[in-house]
Amino acid sequence: MANTLREATAGTGLKRVMSAHNPLSARLAEEAGFDAIWASGFELSAACGVPDASLLSFTQHLDMTRAIVEQVSAPVVADLDTGYGNAINVIHVVERYAAAGVGAVVIEDKTFPKDTSLLAGGRQDLVRVEEFQGKIAAARAAASGHDVLVIARTEALIADLGLDEARRRAAAYGEAGAELILVHSKQKTPDEIVEFARGWTGKTRLVIVPTAYPQLTEARIRELPQIGIVIYANHAIRAAVAAMRRAFAEIRADGGIHNVDRHIATVEEIFELQRVPAMKAAEKKYLR
Repeated sequence: MANTLREATAGTGLKRVMSAHNPLSARLAEEAGFDAIWASGFELSAACGVPDASLLSFTQHLDMTRAIVEQVSAPVVADLDTGYGNAINVIHVVERYAAAGVGAVVIEDKTFPKDTSLLAGGRQDLVRVEEFQGKIAAARAAASGHDVLVIARTEALIADLGLDEARRRAAAYGEAGAELILVHSKQKTPDEIVEFARGWTGKTRLVIVPTAYPQLTEARIRELPQIGIVIYANHAIRAAVAAMRRAFAEIRADGGIHNVDRHIATVEEIFELQRVPAMKAAEKKYLR
């Protein structure tokens, strides 16, 4: 299957990527029409009830990512945080994710262990540019022979290092072989990202994550041709938490499920998402 994410590197169009933390949420994202799935480290950490602070192991994230890949046809973008170590670790990690069938990997330039980017007061220390260039080159080497994009993520704006440092790092990462550059911002308006994009002269297109500045719509993003991908990085888990809280509160308030049952998914809808009809059809065909 062709990796449609490569179209984002070509200079036209915008790919929309939705987060997921398990195969069910990935199926729902694909059903909704998103172009790709973000196998989110933040979401998987949250689903396991632990902080997004490099606490989950490489294999925990890999196993869930592989399970997602197996259940959707949309390409999957693997959130590899810092790459689980140095450039040698990156080679091993990217090879494993490539073998699992992902369409892209994202590695960020923070130190290990990391704190999640939007955490107030979090540790946001970055590695040296040269060290991260080595990681990018290692990732490209590991991805060779596979149709896997290598996306370099700079946290310079998250670390309050300013636009000039963010551009310097992004340019260096493009020179090292990154096929897309993800630039992250914690500002509550899109001004910083818009300014970065408008001033970006590199050949490598950009990826953005508008969690902190949701007013930047796709229509406005399309006015910035430097941007090739937008990732909605945590909306599956946030939507799930909000929906479950509402349903659980209603059941407690009502003393039963007689009201909530009218506006949650039916059991039959869950059967469809589990592909039970396909299983039953196979039973009729093959069970003797």
